[in-house]
Amino acid sequence: MPLSSKLEMFLKAKCLMNCEVALILERKYDQLQQMSDDPLNQVSQVFEKSLQYVKRFSRYKNPDAVRQVREILSRYQLAEFELCVLGNLCPETVEEAIAMVPSIKTKGRAHDDEAIEKMLNDLSLIKKFE
Repeated sequence: MPLSSKLEMFLKAKCLMNCEVALILERKYDQLQQMSDDPLNQVSQVFEKSLQYVKRFSRYKNPDAVRQVREILSRYQLAEFELCVLGNLCPETVEEAIAMVPSIKTKGRAHDDEAIEKMLNDLSLIKKFE
């Protein structure tokens, strides 16, 4: 399979932000604890390290905030990978957002700087009141 075909499949793939993965893994961890007297026997080292990683790099901890971030970013008709990059990295300026995700300016539905600024302001409000 040519490289371009391999990359195209990611355009349609469902992506999750670190904070969403953290919520999923935390729920699974809780389930494993309830199913065993010794929860450490149920959790692999890879699972534990994955949970630690996504918790460490999650910008949003509150489940309501996580939901709001996805809702806000979804309003801007972003591709899944664009949404996750912006949700994970939380750029503070339009220039940072464009540097991290150049496609938000280069696609046919390119956003103007004002729309990107509003999106970033909405995200910063969620973080501020979390």
